[in-house]
Amino acid sequence: MTLDPEDNKLITLARASRARNGSAQGAAVRDETGRTYAATDVALSALRLSAVQVAVATAVSSGARALEAVALVTAGDGPSPDDGEVAAELGVPAILVAGPDGALRG
Repeated sequence: MTLDPEDNKLITLARASRARNGSAQGAAVRDETGRTYAATDVALSALRLSAVQVAVATAVSSGARALEAVALVTAGDGPSPDDGEVAAELGVPAILVAGPDGALRG
């Protein structure tokens, strides 16, 4: 599958975030204005959020009203049902999922 250059940028941002933080997941989203937001999962004893949830929360708290695309990079399973629901709520029916090497899955 060949990705649009803007979608490929999301995969690259998610991979870089994941690698920089040594996290299990990296995610990136693009809002309706073309702005991008990247994040990793949060795994604290008192707070657990997926990378997709953190990236979406960052976009929404920055004023995004809709998303054009969501990407998740993980070596594990993903996205979770909650990730899919939050993406769909903001207009993205399917999340791009890639392994740590950037290769798209399914």
